[in-house]
Amino acid sequence: MTSALQQLLLPAECLLCHALLAERDAGRIVCPVCRHRWRPVRPPWCERCGQPEPHFGPCRLCAGWPAALALVRSAVWLADGAREAVHALKYGGLPRIAEDLADAMVGLFPAPGSQPPPLLVPIPLAPKRLRERGYNQSEALARALSRRCSIPMADVLVRSRETATQTALTPATRLANVAGAFDVRRDACGVRRDLLGSAARHTPHVTYVLVDDVFTTGATLAEAARALEQAGARAVYGITFGRAVIPDFT
Repeated sequence: MTSALQQLLLPAECLLCHALLAERDAGRIVCPVCRHRWRPVRPPWCERCGQPEPHFGPCRLCAGWPAALALVRSAVWLADGAREAVHALKYGGLPRIAEDLADAMVGLFPAPGSQPPPLLVPIPLAPKRLRERGYNQSEALARALSRRCSIPMADVLVRSRETATQTALTPATRLANVAGAFDVRRDACGVRRDLLGSAARHTPHVTYVLVDDVFTTGATLAEAARALEQAGARAVYGITFGRAVIPDFT
């Protein structure tokens, strides 16, 4: 059966607005109109964490971050259908929607052609949650970005302990919840702590790009960056698809 005939007999529809997708978008989950409605995160912002610029004084959101975490950026605000798209990725069993989300994230990276090239590092799930979900949404995003930007990806990090979901936690309890939750992978197929440390010391300009679905307070990215820093990494970026609108406590 040709793709055109499949589209005629089994027309695909947008997850968000339920409009029929054109043949050129048949492989998509979200239509171009709904993707256009996603509101990009733009300055003015804190140059480090990307939070809207504080009304006065320095930004307190990223003040306690590890020194290696130099920059965090998000593609769109978690509104106007973006929240529903993330929900479908995390809880709806639709890892394929990562392709649509990744398109919005292209351009959040360090300058193309930088040497040595950056390495994409997805935020890992705890084993129990990975078994329940069947996939890691951050890894799905990282793989989609890797294909688009020809940037390598590696599962450098692992969860060293289970953590409660961050959804209903305050900024302070988020930090405590993820404290010590990550470690550098030690198995023979991954990047060993000593090897990562050695590589980071001899290539100080390599950038590890943490990939996650949503930024709320940055606690998860900061703790993951701390694990990389303790293993020897000197330059860590963080990129997410969505950024939650949180009260201005800066």
